[in-house]
Amino acid sequence: MELDSAALPPNIAAAWGLRERPGKGPKPGLSVDRIVAAGIRVAMAEGIGAVSMSKVAAEAGVSTMALYRYVRAKNELLELMVDACIGEPPPHDPGLDWRAGLTAWAWAVRTVYLANAWALKAPISGPPATPHQLAWLDAGLRHLTDTGLTEARKMSVLLLLTGYVRNEAMLTADIAAATEAASSSLDDAIAMYGRMLRVLVDPVRFPALGRVVEAGVLEQADDPAEEFVFGLERILDGVGILIAART
Repeated sequence: MELDSAALPPNIAAAWGLRERPGKGPKPGLSVDRIVAAGIRVAMAEGIGAVSMSKVAAEAGVSTMALYRYVRAKNELLELMVDACIGEPPPHDPGLDWRAGLTAWAWAVRTVYLANAWALKAPISGPPATPHQLAWLDAGLRHLTDTGLTEARKMSVLLLLTGYVRNEAMLTADIAAATEAASSSLDDAIAMYGRMLRVLVDPVRFPALGRVVEAGVLEQADDPAEEFVFGLERILDGVGILIAART
């Protein structure tokens, strides 16, 4: 059954510019783009928890009621903000093989996430359907074009990779925020954690963890970029095995 634009969910219709704009009432010059930009400024300055329709309206210099004529609800606004902040993916490089292409794609996604860490806290209302989300999805899939994988498997690979990048970026951003709030460096925070585990971990009760603690692994901070590379490479190793089995 075909779905026309009138039947699209309101948030998706708004993201694609398929919803009618109000003809009168709001302050001249007000637009969805202006509202979204104001919301992003609030989120960047104070975190996503500070985003409310009233605060965004104040940031945009309009009344809250004027906002509702363009954006129906806070969740709709958040979705528009996330789509705006991720922007377009880098241009496709046909000279890259599937592994180099997905590596570059994953790093680009991570960079966007870390530059807009507030977006990682936004609620997920469903599968990607906004313009920029679909652009990034298409960009990732294009690197798998000549792998011999089925279309379903290509989507599975992108779902796995996206989940990994998102989770690693969220963890990196959360750790950075926690150390900043504690007014300490990451190295100091990790060293303190390692010393604490030497007190708490009984090697009889936790033999495997005890060996890690004894080796001093948890007393020095790993480079987040190195950790990202390790996980990314292991995922791509698995994708390579999948592709080899197909060919």
